[in-house]
Amino acid sequence: MHRLATHVDSRQSGEDERRILLRDPNPKLFEPISLRSVTARNRIMLSPMCQYSAEDGVAGDWHFAHLAARACGGTGLVFTEAVHTEARGRITPHCLGLWNDQQRDALMRVADFVGAQGAVPGIQLGHAGRKASVGRPWEGTRPIPKQNGGWDVVSAAAKPYAKGWPRPSPLDADGIELQLEQLAAATRRARQAGFQALELHGAHGYLIHQFLSPLSNDHEDDYGGSFENRIRFLLRSVETVRSEWPETFPLFLRLSATDWVNGGWSLDDTLRLAKLLAAGGDVDLIDCSSGGNDPRQKIPIHPGYQVPFAAAVKQQTGMATGAVGLLQSPDLAESIVANGHADLVILGRALLADPVWPLRAAKALKAANVNWPVQYELSVIR
Repeated sequence: MHRLATHVDSRQSGEDERRILLRDPNPKLFEPISLRSVTARNRIMLSPMCQYSAEDGVAGDWHFAHLAARACGGTGLVFTEAVHTEARGRITPHCLGLWNDQQRDALMRVADFVGAQGAVPGIQLGHAGRKASVGRPWEGTRPIPKQNGGWDVVSAAAKPYAKGWPRPSPLDADGIELQLEQLAAATRRARQAGFQALELHGAHGYLIHQFLSPLSNDHEDDYGGSFENRIRFLLRSVETVRSEWPETFPLFLRLSATDWVNGGWSLDDTLRLAKLLAAGGDVDLIDCSSGGNDPRQKIPIHPGYQVPFAAAVKQQTGMATGAVGLLQSPDLAESIVANGHADLVILGRALLADPVWPLRAAKALKAANVNWPVQYELSVIR
């Protein structure tokens, strides 16, 4: 329940609000949150957003500057973009990877600095599957021909993502085992690099999502057909990550709560899966996004359009959730957390446009006890 939801007579509202604010001076958005042994200073998380600026999967100055700025700007949890477990799992040739130690060492610098600024350094691991080997968005996000540096792609089935896209090779039993081995190695390197939170990417039409959805999975073995079989690759991926990830550190899972296409993955499927994950205890929070697996999707986009997914998962399964999707307003972000719809507000475009969004939101919401960087204290921001 929202802490200011109680009705009061207008003649008494000023005094009652004064007492309430004295009792609870901080907005819910700026309350710390603890997940296992890790505590974030507020409920704001930088959404993993690809920068398409790596060389051979190695993070450079751009990645450092991008993530460092959001840590200095007051974000509670600062996550990298999707970091891929093998070269052919990259979305573009310019995406990050974690299949070798050079890539690990470049990310270590990022994790160290983000943590030193009081934010939780987080990393997202993923594999693009059939949506790999494409150009960067400003180049059109079109499949790259092999003669121009493209590569063969894999998936849960020999089904192209869309017309004109390459036909992927379906992963057989040996291919699935290889994927899990590569995920384990990437998780181990993420731990060595100093990250304190890890998110497994199971959304937006990438490899795990391709197994989950009947629209993209036609396996006739233990990894396809029934709901129980289609979630098997995800469950084994979670188990694999936990085998290498410290028990004291949280594990997040990003899911597309619905495909937005009839016959695809649905919210009911997400709730069913979330109940199993809650019982298993390995996943600490579900990052509730949607779509990305089928170009026929029709998404009613507006501020907060995905919040009901996070609210449904949280309320019906007891899992902690993160809400994402056009949440630029501090008041909207505060209402999501204060009304119990989600435990985290995950910001993408808002933090791209304004690295110090959390500090501005703290001022707008009159948050107390917010630690500003001393270098910023005399600035016009405060």
